Amino acid sequence: MDYLCFRTLCCKGPPSPRPEYDLVCIGLTGSGKTSLLSRLCSEATDNIGPTTGFSIKAVPFQNAVLNVKELGGADSIKKYWSRYYQGSQGVVFILDSASTDEDLEMARTELHSALQHPQLCTLPFLILANHQDKPAARTTQEVGDWRVLILT
Repeated sequence: MDYLCFRTLCCKGPPSPRPEYDLVCIGLTGSGKTSLLSRLCSEATDNIGPTTGFSIKAVPFQNAVLNVKELGGADSIKKYWSRYYQGSQGVVFILDSASTDEDLEMARTELHSALQHPQLCTLPFLILANHQDKPAARTTQEVGDWRVLILT
C-alpha cells in the first residue's frame, strides 16, 4: 500500500502534451500578419519585410499550441493560397484598418473568396482589424459595417 501511495504522489509521469491546432493566416501585403505572429512568439519586430511565399510559426499558449501558416499577401502569391489550406482547422484574416478604400475592397474580395473556399467554408474565421494605432485607421464601427457588407 505504501508503494501505491508513493507512486501516486511522486511518479505522475510526463505531463500530457498540449493539443496543437493548425491555422492559416491570410491578408493583403502590409496588413501586419508577420508582425502579429512575431509579437505572439515574443520575437523582434524591428526588421520585418513582406513574406515571400509562406512561413510557419508555432505560437505557444498555456493550454495549446497554434501552428500558424502565414501566407504572403502579394498578388503573385495570393493565387497559390489555396494550396496551403488543406489540414487547416481555422483561419485568421488580417485586415489593415488604415488601408485605402481600394485596398479595403481588395481585402474584402479575398476574404469573400476564402469564406467560400470548400476547404475553409466550414472553419472558424477570426477577422482582425490591425493598425488601429494609425491616424487613418477606421473606427470599430466602420470596420464592423465593412464586415457586415462582406457577410451579406
